This record gives sequence, structure tokens and C-alpha cells, in this order.
Amino acid sequence: MRAATFFDGEGWRDGVIELVDGRMLLRDEAPAADLPRLDGVVVGGFTDHHVHLQLVDHALLHRSTLGRVIDLGANPATIAELAAVMSMAEMSTAEMSTAKTSVVAVEFAGAFLAPVGGYPSDRDWAPAGSFREIADAAAAERAVAEMADAGASCLKVTSNSTAGPVFADDLFRAIVDAGRARELAVVAHAEGPGQAQRAAGLGAASLAHAPFTERLDDAEIAAQAASVSWISTLAIHDGGTRSTAVDNVRRFHAAGGTVLYGTDMGNGPTPVGLNPAELAALRDAGVTGTDLLRALAPQDPLDRASLLLLLPGTDTDPGTGPDPSHARPLTSADLKA
Repeated sequence: MRAATFFDGEGWRDGVIELVDGRMLLRDEAPAADLPRLDGVVVGGFTDHHVHLQLVDHALLHRSTLGRVIDLGANPATIAELAAVMSMAEMSTAEMSTAKTSVVAVEFAGAFLAPVGGYPSDRDWAPAGSFREIADAAAAERAVAEMADAGASCLKVTSNSTAGPVFADDLFRAIVDAGRARELAVVAHAEGPGQAQRAAGLGAASLAHAPFTERLDDAEIAAQAASVSWISTLAIHDGGTRSTAVDNVRRFHAAGGTVLYGTDMGNGPTPVGLNPAELAALRDAGVTGTDLLRALAPQDPLDRASLLLLLPGTDTDPGTGPDPSHARPLTSADLKA
């Protein structure tokens, strides 16, 4: 048994951790003054808010520090089956005590909802059945119902004017309204001049990528910060595009906007797990310390079998707090140290 500091998703608290029937359990209670303290802090598995599991070796996730992923574009039948398998995976008592593997919760949007002839309908990387071309409001209703019935937790709508047509305003709103009726928020891929502002104005709840096509002015940043969240995906860019995205995120974060860690896993040779390059880019944008942990949306560590130990960091600036890339599974050996 050890006293432990843990992160509850918003801030730091003290609790007690112990090994019970082969499972390491964290309890939300004040530790005794003389109880030895665990070196480091405890967190739940991190979240990647933008992945494409059909494009990666998803089995590798079980040995990563990610506890939850959100798939934003896949064949709905395939991803629903995969989500059920990965989320219901069971660990043996030995695995739970040594943390050799972990359960990964999978949420998903299902298919990309795209305009006829729009992105990503012409992309070779798009798996069969991974997009629905929507021509009118009736088609929007059918597609949203299909994703909801498959178990989707959100909708992915594309608005990429650099790669073909985009939805007319009324059809975009029809998708948003159909989603709201099913309690499914819209995550928009907004690319091209003006598309980020347009998607936000038409009712998208979040942007799948921090805006990278153009530098938003301060008024646009303020409007975005008040209405939508941004999924970072900074590390997929380079050169001027990356600089634009980082600058937008820096000002969006400073304006109080919600930044969520996401990598677009599957877009190129991205790691199947926590991506140090994305963490570094977020720090470049001023998202550090507790704010960085909030962006990673770690799972609630209380009463969970799979926990992470976040060791003292070696950030360039020691004041930025523990480095998530130093996290590792908490094992029974840590309680004996």
C-alpha cells in the first residue's frame, strides 16, 4: 500500500493505491501521514482523439499508454466490431499485476460523411465502405441513422475545398441537426480558405485538425474558442503549414479554447501509441503542464485495473510539470520499491 498523487482529469489529488487480488486499485481517500509515498504520479490511460485504426496495426495499442482512442473515419461495420473486441479484451491476473498489456476503449464516428465527389472519396487510402457521399437531406438522415445504429459516438463531416466540392450550408446544417437528434456531435475536417470558420459557424462541435490552411485573425480565434474544440494533429505538418497551425493553437489556447490531443494516427508513419512529436508540438504552442494533461484526457484512474505511473519529467523547462512521454504502466513492483 502506498500514498499516491493522482490526476483526476482536471487537477491533482491524493489517494491510496494497493494491490488487491492481483489488481492495483487506487482509492480516493486521504492517506495516513506515515504511509510511504509512491514516487511519481498516477494517471489513467491517455486519449488520442483522432485515429484511423484500419490504417495501422491496432494490436500495438494494447502495449501503449493510450487507454482510449477515437476513430474518425472507417467502415462502420469493421470499426464497430474492432471496438467491441478491443474494449472487451480481458487480462489475466498475472497481466494485471505486471501491466504487460492493457484494455483500450475505442469510440468511433463511423464513415466519413462527404459531399458527392468530395474528400476523401477519391483517396486510395480510404478503406472500402469508409465514406458516404451525401447528396441531400434525406441521404443525410439515412447516413446519420446508419452511424448511430452502428454505435458511433460522434460524426465525421468533411469540408475540404482543396480536394473537391464541399457541402452547401443547408446540407451541412442538415447533418448537424440529424446528429443532434441522435445526440451525435459533428467533428469537421475543415481544410481550405475559410473552411474552419465556416464549419464552426454551421454547428460543428469540434475540428478534426487545428486550422492549418491559413492564420486566423484574433477575432476569428476568439469566436472559435467560444464555440468549438480543436484536435491538435500538429505533427503531421511541416514547414509553413506547421508554423501556421502552431501559431493558431497558441492563440486559441491563450484565448481559453479547448485543445485536445490527437495525431491523425494512420496518416503516414505515425506511432501506434503516444506520439512524442505531437507532445513537442503542443508544447511549442504553449500547451504545457496540467493543460497538456487535460488535452490528453486521461481516463479516471479510480478503481481501474490499468494505471500509468507518470515519472518526474525532464522537460526543457522544469516548471512545465511531468512529461507524459515518460509515463509507463504501473506494476506491482512499484508498490514494493
